[in-house]
Amino acid sequence: MIDWDRVAALREEIGPEDFDEVVELFLQEVDEEIEALSAQKQHDGLADKLHFLKGSAMSLGFREFSNLCQSGEVALSKNAAAAIDLPNLQTSYQTSRSTFLTGLQDRFAG
Repeated sequence: MIDWDRVAALREEIGPEDFDEVVELFLQEVDEEIEALSAQKQHDGLADKLHFLKGSAMSLGFREFSNLCQSGEVALSKNAAAAIDLPNLQTSYQTSRSTFLTGLQDRFAG
């Protein structure tokens, strides 16, 4: 679900202090986009939103969620009328978010 090697590499690249700030900003931005999906019409800029979410998720190691976003993005590129399971995307993000925050405490506390 979470690519902890990616998380550790990012933390090392930017340093622990800046990492905490990046995590906070990431979660805030993605939380807002995920909330907006509740009102999202299937095809009103959805591919662009999925692209943004995919990139954000990949950068912080949310592997499973990123893969779902990519699958949706690819489906829409092949068929603009493709149905994307937005509730599943939201659930995947929430599960990934929870796993990520718990894992951060376990792996990088202290």
